[in-house]
Amino acid sequence: MSEQAFLILAALADQPRHGYGLVSEVAAMSENRIQLRASTLYAALERLVARGLVEPERDEVENGRLRRYYRLTDAGAAAVEAETQRMTAQARAAKRRLARRAQQSAPRLGLTG
Repeated sequence: MSEQAFLILAALADQPRHGYGLVSEVAAMSENRIQLRASTLYAALERLVARGLVEPERDEVENGRLRRYYRLTDAGAAAVEAETQRMTAQARAAKRRLARRAQQSAPRLGLTG
């Protein structure tokens, strides 16, 4: 799963959102590292809908503009959970390796206790 897809799904985990809301949430969740363009967002949403992870919930007109709200499906929530577990396991493995590296570097640097 791409980082963008994961963040879109995660942004929908707590409530349905429309396109601009998703762009804002993804930016906030990624600390502004990921700035989705409308074309990128809607292409990703189409793929997520096709996979059954997201579905349109409702359309509303606000200030003369149509806003389509999307919601996370149960399959989408399961996908977010699985991806979160996968990333957590990878982060743990990386931390263990970094700790071993630090332990191996300490004797070379004269930092043993």
